[in-house]
Amino acid sequence: MIEPDLTQPIPEGIERVHMIGIGGSGMSGIAHMLLDEGVRVTGSDRSGSATVDALVAHGAVVAIGHAAEHLPADVDAVVVTSALWPTNPELVAAQERGIPVLHRSQALHLLARGKRLVAVAGAHGKTTSTGMVAWALHRLDAGAGYVNGGTIAGLGGSSAHGDGDLFVLEADESDGSFLLYDVAVALVTNVDTDHLDHYGTADAFDAAFATFADAASESVVISSDDEGARRVRALLRHEHVTTFGERADADVRVVDVVTGEGIRCVVEHDGARHEIAMEVVGRHNALNAAGAFAVLLRLGIPAADAARALSGFRGTGRRFESHGERRGVRVYDDYAHHPAEVEAALSGARTVLGQGRLIAVHQPHLYSRTRDMASEFAAAYERLADHTIVLDVYGAREDPIPGVTGALVSDAFDDAAHVDFLPDWQAAADRVGELAREGDLVMTLSCGDVYRIIPQVLASLEATDGEG
Repeated sequence: MIEPDLTQPIPEGIERVHMIGIGGSGMSGIAHMLLDEGVRVTGSDRSGSATVDALVAHGAVVAIGHAAEHLPADVDAVVVTSALWPTNPELVAAQERGIPVLHRSQALHLLARGKRLVAVAGAHGKTTSTGMVAWALHRLDAGAGYVNGGTIAGLGGSSAHGDGDLFVLEADESDGSFLLYDVAVALVTNVDTDHLDHYGTADAFDAAFATFADAASESVVISSDDEGARRVRALLRHEHVTTFGERADADVRVVDVVTGEGIRCVVEHDGARHEIAMEVVGRHNALNAAGAFAVLLRLGIPAADAARALSGFRGTGRRFESHGERRGVRVYDDYAHHPAEVEAALSGARTVLGQGRLIAVHQPHLYSRTRDMASEFAAAYERLADHTIVLDVYGAREDPIPGVTGALVSDAFDDAAHVDFLPDWQAAADRVGELAREGDLVMTLSCGDVYRIIPQVLASLEATDGEG
């Protein structure tokens, strides 16, 4: 993992950009926007994907694999993410040639410069909340630009340039880069301590969120329910803070939540009640909707219009995303990679499960998180899934830690009959095929590449009858 140098000056008049890891969820949205602005974009990614294909169709030149020769001779800047290894040959070549290396947040800062910026931060829910705000502003014809960490259903992508003065983005707290932006309205969905490899202590993590929120030029919207958010709220000096949640003292209060194939809820504000109905699952999405509603209020949108605009939201990519059905078994994928997110995702899945069983396929993300939270993951899966298959760790930006494998999670189950540790993906997919029967729901969970196992899972479901 590289530490972003957020002091690197952003060159004026950028016309040619090379993006390392261009197919990533955040990087691809930036690439599309740069292309829309007439910037010549080249890039590389470790493998091909539908996202890469879409970028090529839009005009980007993308190389598969990382090599120094993929870096063009005439680029004005190279854009990277923190997940990059310092030894990446294209990064090393850029440094040797003196080409400015910008973190993705600096590219976002460039794209949003001069706009009235809504920045969404939080340990969980920020992609969905960003999508909700962008969706509502689109329905209100506000001309807002946006860059999100996932494709927004109904909007056709994860980014848009926009022709108005509003801009919405998902702000990444993992490496401190969310402190770079000139924010008008800051939304904090929750503050569940994470990324201590960067921050060192939980207090430093909280302090960074407080700094992010206090820097907002107009207002702060923050959860009233989340314990971490309440800690941060106590640190704030901002004069204009709006809270949201189910607590009685919330400024925007969520009541009458009904879950099922979608969600319905009522948000109460200033003595009035407004119903919101969305095509997403899980009680947690009612809270996300309340946060988005509060942001719209702070932007000056009337409450009734805000509720109507949010209604009909259909979700974002890799958030309870359907991948089809085989012999009556539904298969979904979710980005959940923290115990709290796993709990929310599985709880949401149970609202649409019916009489079937929930089979989870868990890919641990990061060696440090697996080491520190294996028992919490096991508790969430054992309580909410009927059976769990654990893969090996997706290390992402981290080097392996001796003794840390997915077995740490499976070994933490109280009842070993409800879990399998199967690092071989074909064996894992075949086990799903053996277990699943008509009416069951299979769900892959991780922000790694676990979604790539889904074709194997679907094939195994077709090839077996299932033993239940």
